[in-house]
Amino acid sequence: MNRTRLCASSDLLDGGEGLRFTVRRDGEDLPAFAVRHRGRVHAYLNRCGHLPVQLDWQEGKFFDTSGLYLICATHGALYAPDTGHCLSGRCHGEGLKEVVVGEIDGWVVLHEEGGQGV
Repeated sequence: MNRTRLCASSDLLDGGEGLRFTVRRDGEDLPAFAVRHRGRVHAYLNRCGHLPVQLDWQEGKFFDTSGLYLICATHGALYAPDTGHCLSGRCHGEGLKEVVVGEIDGWVVLHEEGGQGV
């Protein structure tokens, strides 16, 4: 299994800024992001379930003002940070697509092909 270091675990704070990176799927480089929620790191393709637009309104800003939900800056759809499920908005039940990450020896690591490594 290919593992790519994305960032130090301490770089991702609960409900804080996320990390943008790239993942390769089906021969294509796709934007992705990782955030920490309730102590765990979660990662998804950076693509809204409604339209093929990136979620963050400013680079790394994926959470709403409460720090509890992921929000699409284009139209306000809300997603659960721990599952990627659509909670409200125009996503019509289409959730975020998961990217497999983990934490090993103080690093957030990508468990898929691609990634921007550090």
